Amino acid sequence: MSYLYNSLSIKQKRRELRKNQTDCEALLWSVLRNKQCNGHKFLRQYSVGKYILDFFCPKLRLAIELDGSQHQQQKDYDQERTNFLKAHNIKVLRFWDNEVLENLEGVYERILKHCL
Repeated sequence: MSYLYNSLSIKQKRRELRKNQTDCEALLWSVLRNKQCNGHKFLRQYSVGKYILDFFCPKLRLAIELDGSQHQQQKDYDQERTNFLKAHNIKVLRFWDNEVLENLEGVYERILKHCL
């Protein structure tokens, strides 16, 4: 049986990503965890289809993706991924890693606007 959400076939990969999170992911997670966004629960490394999202709020159907320099070379893949998520009624917010590191408060404020 195939699952659209949190597929068992990539469970180990999701677990590894949580264990080996980047500094940017850890920093953003520190303001997303424990329902700090107007009481909304976010999950880390949540999968939808074949894609693993950095952060996801199921109630709001909101995905948050952090992009490092490697994303400049994979624009087509990122667009395909965004289109897939939009087709499943999931809104995607994207932030560059350096944006999180240099302006966490601003990033958090932009996220809060979607957490009403």
